[in-house]
Formats: sequence, C-alpha cells, structure tokens
Amino acid sequence: TFIDLAVITESGELFTRKVPSTPENYADAVIQGIEDILGGLNSDKNELLEVLHGCTVATNTILEMKGAKTALLTTKNFRDILEIQRVRTPELYKPLYEKPKPLVPRNLRFEISERISSDGKILVPLSEEEVIKCTKKLKSLDIEAVSVCYLNSYANPIHEVKTGEMLRKLFPDLYVSISAEVLPQMKEYERTSTTVINSYVGPPVKKYIESLVKQLKNSGFKKSRLMVMQSSGGILDSVSVVKKPAQIIECGPAAGVIGAQFMSKLTRYENLITLDMGGTTAKASLIEKSQLSFAEEYEVGSGLSSKSALGGGGGYALKLPVIDISEVGAGGGSIAWLDKANSLKIGPESAGAKPGPVCYGFGNEYPTVTDANVILGYLNPNGLAGNSVPINSDLSRKSIEKHIAKPLSLDILASSYGIHQVANANMMRAVKAVTTLRGRDPRDFSLLAFGGSGGVHAVELAKTLQIKKVILPLAAGVYSALGLIWSNLMVNETLPFLHLTSNFSMETLNKKYKILEKNIRKMIGGVYDEIIFERKIDARFLGQAFELTIDYPSNKKKSDIPDILTKLFEEEHQLRYGHSFSGEYPVQLVNLRMIGKRRPKNKIFPSVSLDNYQVNNQKRNVYFGPSIGMVESKVISRKKLGRKPIKGPIIIEEYEGTAVVPPDCTVKIDNYFNVIIEIKS
Repeated sequence: TFIDLAVITESGELFTRKVPSTPENYADAVIQGIEDILGGLNSDKNELLEVLHGCTVATNTILEMKGAKTALLTTKNFRDILEIQRVRTPELYKPLYEKPKPLVPRNLRFEISERISSDGKILVPLSEEEVIKCTKKLKSLDIEAVSVCYLNSYANPIHEVKTGEMLRKLFPDLYVSISAEVLPQMKEYERTSTTVINSYVGPPVKKYIESLVKQLKNSGFKKSRLMVMQSSGGILDSVSVVKKPAQIIECGPAAGVIGAQFMSKLTRYENLITLDMGGTTAKASLIEKSQLSFAEEYEVGSGLSSKSALGGGGGYALKLPVIDISEVGAGGGSIAWLDKANSLKIGPESAGAKPGPVCYGFGNEYPTVTDANVILGYLNPNGLAGNSVPINSDLSRKSIEKHIAKPLSLDILASSYGIHQVANANMMRAVKAVTTLRGRDPRDFSLLAFGGSGGVHAVELAKTLQIKKVILPLAAGVYSALGLIWSNLMVNETLPFLHLTSNFSMETLNKKYKILEKNIRKMIGGVYDEIIFERKIDARFLGQAFELTIDYPSNKKKSDIPDILTKLFEEEHQLRYGHSFSGEYPVQLVNLRMIGKRRPKNKIFPSVSLDNYQVNNQKRNVYFGPSIGMVESKVISRKKLGRKPIKGPIIIEEYEGTAVVPPDCTVKIDNYFNVIIEIKS
C-alpha cells in the first residue's frame, strides 16, 4: 500500500516518509520517496552510497501466480514429485482438500535418463541426447525459465552441472536454475520445489531489481549501490540476489524482525513476539533471548506461510534459510465480507494501494479493516500519515452498513467492532504458529508491534493471548525500513553431512566447513576483509523425517563435540515437542550450515525524531467494545508521553501510524522512545 523510507543521520536525526505505492511500476515510488527524503535533508545525490531495500515482489509473484513460464528437467520416473509432495494437508478434516497447483504444469516437466546413488556414484550416465532433444521442445514452447533437479545431485552434482552448461550455452537469455547451486541438500521434494521457485520468480525479480538500479542511475544517484534484504535477515548486493532470487521471498517482513532483534539487544527485552501489520497481511515472528528464530520447514503461497512439522502442505516448500515468520491475510486493507452462511470473514483479498480502503475515496466500495477502525474512532477521521492521505469516514459508514450491518441486522458500531475482532482472531493464528506450535508460551513474551496498523490492534490481541506488555518502537509505521538500516551483510551456505554423532570424522567435518567458508568469501567478495563465521548443524533422531537446527559448539574440545551435539539436539527436541527420545535412538547429523557476516559497525540509534506532525489537546469518542462502550479519549503524540505511566483511554497519533491504549491499560515511554503499554491481568 505504501513505500516506507527511513534515514538516520550520523548525528542521530531520524527522517521518515510514507509514499503511496505505484503498482504499475513500484520503482517509481521508491525513487520518488528517496528524492523526497533527501530533499528534506538538503543532501547531494552523490552522498548516497547505499540504498538498502526490502520488497515483496517475489512473494507477490507466487501469490498472484504471475511468475515466469517455467520448465523442469528431472530424473526419469520422478516427473510428478511436485504433485506427490509429502502427502500432507493443512486441513485434517477436509477430505476433498485440493493441493495448490504446481508452479510447473505436467506438460512442462521432462524426464532425463540419468541416475546417481545416494553416496554419489554414477549408476546411469547422463543422456546428453535427451537433453538436446528436450531443448528443442523448450524453444518451441517459449519457455522463460528452466529448473534442473536430478535425484541425489546433492551427493554428486556432475549431471546437473553438465545439463546447466548445455542449457546456458544454447539459450543464453533463459533463466536457468540447478538444484546443486540453489539447494545442495537431500530430500528430493524440498530441493525440487525450492529450485522451481527460484526459476519461477527469477525473471520478474531480475526485471524489477535491474529496473530499480537503472532508475537510480538515471535519476542522478550515480554512486548508489543497491543492497537487498534476504529472507534470512542479512543484506546482499543486487547482482547476487538476481542469481538466487528465491532467497528474497520473505525479505520485506524479515527487515522488521531484524529491527526487533536490534531493539531487543539494546533494551534488554530479550523475549519478544513481533507483530508487523501492514496494508495486506499481518506477520508474526519470535525473538528469544535476543536471537532470531529460523524455520526448518517453510512454505510460501499458503494461507499461513510458516510451516512446522505439525502442519503444512498448503503452499510451496522453500528450504532456504528463512526467519520464522508466520503470515496471514489480515492487514489494514484486507476486505471484510460475508460467506454463504453469513459468517464474517477478513481477507485474504485486499483493496491494495489503489483504490485502497473505502475511506480513501479512490473507488473501492467494499469495507476494509481500516474502514472499521475509522468508524470505531481508532484512526483519525480526517486523514492519515500526517493528513497526507485524506479520510472520508462517511464513505466507510455507508459501505459497512450496506455490506455487513444490514445483512447481519447489526448496528454500525457492532459491525465495525466485529471486523476488528475477526482481524485479531486471524492474527492470533499467526502468533500461535511461531509460539504454541513451536513449544513456546506467548505469556512468557512481550508483544512488539509495528507496521501501519500494528499499534491499533496490538493491545486487544495481547489481551486474548494473556500477554502483559505491548511495546511500540519509534517510527513503528516504517519500522521495517529502520530494520534495513540496522541490518548487516550476511550469506548463508549449506552442505549435506549425513553421519551419526557417535560416528563421524572431525577432519571431514572441518573440511566441509572450510568449503562453506570459501563459498561465502567468494560470494561476499573482497570488499569486506573482516567476516565473522557462525557454524550450525541440522540434526534429527535416526529414522525421523524432519530435522532441527542447533548451534555448533565451536569453543569446545574436539573430543567433547559429539556428546555436546547430542545433548544440544535432545534439549531442543524437548523444548520444541515436549519430549525427547534421549538414549532410545541415536542422533543423526544431516546438514552443515555456515553464516558469514560482515563485522558489525556501530549502529546509530536515533536520538532525535524529526517528526513534525503534532497533536495538541485533542479528544474524540472511541468505541472499546460492548462491555465498555463509547468513551471520550485523549489524542496525543508520542512526545507528550513521559516516564511515569498514565492511564488510558488514549490514542497516540504519529506521522507513521496510530496506537490505541484502552481504559484498563497504562502507557509510558522508556529511554529509547518506545511506547510501553502495561495490561492489567
């Protein structure tokens, strides 16, 4: 809905902007926003050395099924792996559930004679004749991208590499992905799905990134280097991203979680649930002991993106490193509607940037969550984003009355509050996906809310989950943009390593890690001399189908490492699932992982917010549900809050967003300008 921008100067001054998106070409709004924010700083365009960027281009490509026309070359007799998947469904009691359509239809999947064993031996040589014959078909079908995924190529990639070379030589303009480069791991479905995703989003991402780079240069930003956020939480140069676009599927939401981690370390709020509610979706993630949570299994394109071993099957498997972010279709622009049984539903369809919510006056006639929040008094009835987006509350009222209130025989306030509550219920699913389904109790965490609509819904959601504290960071409405500023250059690499903890060679393990280190240095390049490396390992009990990721104990004696790895895995298994097979089954190592990071520089925290939007002694009527009713509430800015808690009801209005403090809560500001809302039990 909006392009969010943030700049922190060396002196600690914070500048932010929210610019309406330009769906016809998103790069236009990005350039416009950068020019606007630099104009306010009176800065020369040549002073801008790096543009840090997060986007949802790759995600939307899959959600809207608008990716490249893609073909798949696979081992003979493995043509249907994308449809067979893992024989799992997200809805247990729905026997007629239909799986999502494969990104590559069956007529574009081709079998090639070749076979490699699980230990890397060539059983059937690659039939180059069949590959050449296949390329002729690809040419006649106007294919834009190709994925190559042969069985057991993680153990020996020779056949995939050869096929890739042949395709790139014959079709230099074709986007080619081979699984040995994208995901050299066991599990043929996850590897095939991830490689196909890489090809499917490759051309659209390439077009967008290269267009943005070109427009930056043409607009006078000659020295600006474009860096893009990855789903894993690190930034990488745009050239590397174009080569492996599957790694930016969740890059937009990841930036906000990185900001939350920075805040956690700074303020010592070690355990946080993040809630990022924007225009189309709401995202949740977990910060535990100030550390990020990563998803061992992840799906994109389903109703609930995050996936655990307890669920899944509703989307497309993505096995690359991804911050564990659960996403539901409940944003400010999500449309409220009634199903055939007159049951109120929210989303996943959104009003988008244009026309947007009904109150924007751009032609949408269907009520959204934002329209309901305007009627309830939570949002300013005259304008948002410092009144840069005018609001017509009468349009919201008429739309809710026509589409929700009259069909349900309810009044406007009850209908609007119902929309608000159903949106909260949808978001609760996202929070539970990263907490309850992973063995964590939400009551042990505080809720850090951001995004344009996060502050409006956070307290009611926290009450439902029995969370006692809600934190609203500075510039919450553009917090993902701030997260980009606090991010770091980072690369994740992995290699298979299938051994029991009781029987593996430390020499072989260290050699593998050296290979990963070499690959990371090559990808980062020679610009950064000091790189910090972190070792991790995927492990499971022998016989299990899913693994968990644990930290490698680098500071321990080599002779003690096997036992320590076993103990670390058993502890994580106990925490995740509530039990452990300690002593019953041996622990098996599956993959070696390495993260390479640029040594972090001193990250500037804003000491001054140059938010010129002020609220002076305003009041308005706000509806807090049937038990409390309509209450006259103060409307203030963050700057009016002090260190001493004050009692609600209060509406906190800022340029970037709004926060709602109900009557039974208190609110104050801490030393880092965070709004702290305490909820009575």
